[in-house]
Amino acid sequence: MQLTLERTGDANRIRAYDTGSVTVNDTEYRRTTVVTPERIIQDWGPASARDMELAHLGELLDLEAEILLIGTGKRQHFPPSGFMGQAVQAGVGIECMTTEAACRTYNVLLAEGRRVAVALFMIEASSESGRPT
Repeated sequence: MQLTLERTGDANRIRAYDTGSVTVNDTEYRRTTVVTPERIIQDWGPASARDMELAHLGELLDLEAEILLIGTGKRQHFPPSGFMGQAVQAGVGIECMTTEAACRTYNVLLAEGRRVAVALFMIEASSESGRPT
């Protein structure tokens, strides 16, 4: 899905997402990617949201975002229980949602001037129909 263009200066903006890819600025990414207004970390961490561990959270907290979004693919998944508690102790708001929702939410928070980071797991093809949805 193509997202609308808004003015956010030189900040990294998510332009589109689809099954198996996310486009940030003019570059398409096909593996787990972390995006902040200033940085893009490609091939980050685990391949699946279900494989996240507490060590991965430490890497995300190092980005010094006030809000951390985790786009978990086609369906919403939650990280291990200690993951959320550790983020709260560090003073970081954390939200897990589908990758589609995370892309849209990141752009809204970016436009508001918030210090946001998003970890994006790719949207998987639907196994029910055998076609991407």
